[in-house]
Amino acid sequence: MSHILEPSRHTPVRHDVDVLVVGGGPAGIMAAIAAAENGLRVMLLESRSFVGGNLTIGLPVLGFLSQQGEQIIRGWPQRLIDRLQARNAASEHRPCPLHMSITLVEPEAVKFVALEMLLEAGVEVRLHTLVADVVKQGHQLRGVITESKSGREAILAKVVVDCTGDADVAYRAGVPCEQGDAAGGMQPPTLMFCLAGVDTERLRLSIAHEPRTYLTDFIPNEYFGQNQQFIVVGLRELIKRAQADGLSIPTERTIIITGLREGEAWINMTRVKQVDGVDATSLTRGEIEARRQIEDIQRYLTAYVPGFERAYFTKTAPFLGIRETRRIVGRYVMNRDDVLACRRFDDAIAVASYPIDLHRPNDDGCTLEWCGDCYDIPYRSLVPTKVAGLLVAGRCISTTHEAMAAIRVMAPCMAMGEAAGRAAKQAVRRGVNPADVNVPELQAELLARGAYLRAAAAS
Repeated sequence: MSHILEPSRHTPVRHDVDVLVVGGGPAGIMAAIAAAENGLRVMLLESRSFVGGNLTIGLPVLGFLSQQGEQIIRGWPQRLIDRLQARNAASEHRPCPLHMSITLVEPEAVKFVALEMLLEAGVEVRLHTLVADVVKQGHQLRGVITESKSGREAILAKVVVDCTGDADVAYRAGVPCEQGDAAGGMQPPTLMFCLAGVDTERLRLSIAHEPRTYLTDFIPNEYFGQNQQFIVVGLRELIKRAQADGLSIPTERTIIITGLREGEAWINMTRVKQVDGVDATSLTRGEIEARRQIEDIQRYLTAYVPGFERAYFTKTAPFLGIRETRRIVGRYVMNRDDVLACRRFDDAIAVASYPIDLHRPNDDGCTLEWCGDCYDIPYRSLVPTKVAGLLVAGRCISTTHEAMAAIRVMAPCMAMGEAAGRAAKQAVRRGVNPADVNVPELQAELLARGAYLRAAAAS
């Protein structure tokens, strides 16, 4: 690749804040609200025209409940659900044999409610803004360089919280990062799309009453007889029939998520292999290919799956749903054994229970492994090596490929975000780096504000 030499420039400092949160998805929303709770100047940067991230693409929120049925994600994440429920824009937390729990949310309502909560908390929200570089003094991160319609600007902060999902700030700051499995393979992304005119009653009763024809993965057929809003995962034989009839279906499993609106269903079945979510060319290819896949998937649903006979297409998600990109190398690298052994940590800042849910990089299948209960997420996994003044929350924390496949879903990411925001606030108040935050004090604040930690539950 050829290069050009850009001239040096004077970059204006647009803002100087206490805490800067980069990324307005599930983790970033929680981090910004928690950091701003006691009057600090907090700014949230988001590259899109709205906040909400993966909460806005038609996915349910997974993981509020444990494998034992206890609610383990509370605090600010629950307050967001409460606000959505007040607008009839979220369901209760429903136990699910496969996903531990599902919480349906209305994507468009999230954009309004999450923004409303951020503004009420006093967070300065800036949309349409990309982070292009960082500002450092030695190992200390001092802020970021942004690109937007306003041009190239600097935003300085005492503490930065990277909630980009892709470790964009950490990577540019020089934090060591890993990506994918041992061969670099990453979980394939999905472009969600929505159909209306679905007879969800016919769908669920067909599954409930004809188990030999409509076989689902892990979820017993009687579950569908008891729940009017649900996720369908399976119907593999129907896909095989459609493929034998010439349809191109890129996955082994039918995944249907009923919406909150009557007759609406979100479809999680596009699958584009070998997409690098931190490469614009690769992402573009992924978006194009996923849209190509939708036509045959819709044909499959309307021709083979009961209840979809009169379904019609309404919309795609606003962006490709990325399951995996970079992961930082932090003070502790959470691993597969930590998840499957239900490990506890003295520096736990969140509790999760979602299984290792690994969409395999090189075929059409998925690997699922449950631990039977809960596992802790340690604070050290949010603290990067090599760089000071920075915290990371969300799926790009310090984990292995397998452990990331468990902690990546939205409820744990929101819990991590709240913890990171409170830790950033404490670091600013005490004039220390995030690595030197008093973890017992952080845990006490989390508990006092309604979060869940196992030590408190046992006492």
